Amino acid sequence: MAVDVRTRRDRIEQRVRSAREINFADLAAEFDVSEMTIRRDVEALEVLGVLRRVVGGAIAVQGKDTEPSFATRMADAAQEKIHIADVVADLIGRNETLILDSGSTALAVAKSLKGRGLGLTVVTPSVLAALALVDEPDTTVVLTGGELRAGELSLIGPSAEDTLNNYNCDTYVMGVAGIDSDRGISDYHQAESRVKRAASRRADRVIVAADKSKLGRVTFVSISALAQIHTIVSDGPPDHPALVAARGVGVEVICVAGQATSLSPSAEASGQAR
Repeated sequence: MAVDVRTRRDRIEQRVRSAREINFADLAAEFDVSEMTIRRDVEALEVLGVLRRVVGGAIAVQGKDTEPSFATRMADAAQEKIHIADVVADLIGRNETLILDSGSTALAVAKSLKGRGLGLTVVTPSVLAALALVDEPDTTVVLTGGELRAGELSLIGPSAEDTLNNYNCDTYVMGVAGIDSDRGISDYHQAESRVKRAASRRADRVIVAADKSKLGRVTFVSISALAQIHTIVSDGPPDHPALVAARGVGVEVICVAGQATSLSPSAEASGQAR
């Protein structure tokens, strides 16, 4: 089945990031296009810094922007993500329409929302988040359409974006790979980032949930400027330059104490800053 140029390039990017090496002839056969078409796709991805052409194919560019596996991210800062998720869940009101992102931190938020009886309508590109909330009483879960991304179990591509464009929601909880004082919010994966941008446009409030390892980091794909975010919830220090910059452009910053299990947004707890 033929796919559009953007989808084909997204798949080539995924392939080279996972396999580290791709072959023009194999990709031409897989997508039922000419090798010249694949070469043009690869040239476009090389300009973006995704890969480097070699004889007969291309290889992945090694660097800091290689996305860790979902299992690795789940294990990293696991307890901190639970604290962050509890604070984010405290910010969600009854009967809200909520867009819940894919990723390990967003999954922690989904688990924290369970049992709160908030009567939410949750739109999500995450199969894992949907499964976490599907049996929650008085909660409606809407999965976006799209291509299922291996490993992440997230839905990406034009169908996912189109689904989000059909809704008007109160809040979007976004997971990210980087928050930088100059470059703003960023992530590793192009197709995932397009879904994040689509979700941001359809919500009145955008909450970024990120552990401290994301602060000061710039990854491959830019998502938004700091000023386009409403709230950041993190376990990073209040004086981190990225959080200082965020407050400077009007973003509410909630810093979660490492030992806390939950923190109300109105609490005057130690370590909280706005």
